[in-house]
Amino acid sequence: MCNKDRIEAVVFDMDGVIFDSEKLVIDCWIPVAEKYHIPDIEAACHDCLGINAALTREKMKQRYGEDFPYDTYKAEMSALFFERTKNGNLPQKPGVKELLGFLKEKKIKVALASSTRREVVVRELTEGNLISYFDEVVCGDMVSKSKPNPEIFLKACELLCVEPECAYAIEDSYNGIRSAYAAGMRPIMVPDMAEPTPEMEELSEQILPSLLDVKEYLESRIKK
Repeated sequence: MCNKDRIEAVVFDMDGVIFDSEKLVIDCWIPVAEKYHIPDIEAACHDCLGINAALTREKMKQRYGEDFPYDTYKAEMSALFFERTKNGNLPQKPGVKELLGFLKEKKIKVALASSTRREVVVRELTEGNLISYFDEVVCGDMVSKSKPNPEIFLKACELLCVEPECAYAIEDSYNGIRSAYAAGMRPIMVPDMAEPTPEMEELSEQILPSLLDVKEYLESRIKK
């Protein structure tokens, strides 16, 4: 059993937490939707926040029908997204380097738990000069169950050799917060595309407006 006043690890989601990518994904879906007359694409994208590629595909098929050529349209969207973000042009959320630098200075273990597949995660972290901050990286194609199942966060804690109750999880999506809470971690929500709900207020230890506020909060916890 750990001392709950001690911060042993922080586990981050990536899209919408580290990178300002979720709005850009929607922006890249919009021209594809217009080209192929796909209705309500923004609502469809919001419904898929925080989940892995397999579950996203399943949800899109449920919404648009089994004959919906999701893989073809997704490939077209992904090509547009890559073109806009290649060579390190994917925008980072304010305060990300300050928070990661603070955790490194304090020798607090850091992991990533992203529903995105590993190839993309490693490329984006590398191009953003962030990968060196992470002790472990767990991705959507490394686990069998998607958020809100806790598997990805439990695996991250296992690889870091910390008990979940001694680790914070930084998330922006409802499914991410549900996943971290189910893992027994201490969730902090930093809202991006999804506004906090009463459920999120109940499941989160804190809801904070930015990663700079997360840094201040963790600093205050360390000083206690």
